[in-house]
Amino acid sequence: MRVDPWQARLALSGLPLPVDASEMSADPLAQLAREAQNGDPDAQRRLFVAVAPALLPPLRMILGPDHRDLEDVLQDALIGLLHGLSSFRGESTVLHFARSVATKRAIDVRRRERTTSRKLEHVRQLDVPGPPTPRETIVAERRRRHLRELLDELPEAQAVALAMRVVLGHSIDEIAKATGVPFNTVRSRLRLAKEALRRRIETDVSLGELLEEKS
Repeated sequence: MRVDPWQARLALSGLPLPVDASEMSADPLAQLAREAQNGDPDAQRRLFVAVAPALLPPLRMILGPDHRDLEDVLQDALIGLLHGLSSFRGESTVLHFARSVATKRAIDVRRRERTTSRKLEHVRQLDVPGPPTPRETIVAERRRRHLRELLDELPEAQAVALAMRVVLGHSIDEIAKATGVPFNTVRSRLRLAKEALRRRIETDVSLGELLEEKS
């Protein structure tokens, strides 16, 4: 059985983090999350194993599939999830909450890299279902590259909302519940983010396809 690096590191950490319990919505991971929140090291590790595979796709999308710190960002997101359970009130599923934490972590990493002028070296691989045509590959690559650049420029709240909508495919209601803000606030953030995207289209019309992907 293959053991990923993040699993090996977490298995050694133990992570004894006792916190107060809170109400969580009934979903397949709710009980496990409650036990992890109460400081059970075995439950913490099992929760990490359960959610980690679902966090990798959005991390790869935002950071790039070959980002050199991908495993470290994943581990950081998992630890952030564990700490965040103390404020989680069950408005969304545990998995949606975990994805929102991972999305914020990935955006934070990109912003730090931009501030220190570090550039991502690999943005060429794409997870495209089925055998793509050459044109589809080019369009998808440009769309994702420009999306990453846009996320760097947007205010954090707008960047998180846009990433959860476009990258993760969440509904506005799901984003609102996962981030703990009103529905109309999320809708406003998405509107502002798409207005910024439309301004970029003025210099590159190929970005129009990104707007058509998620209305």
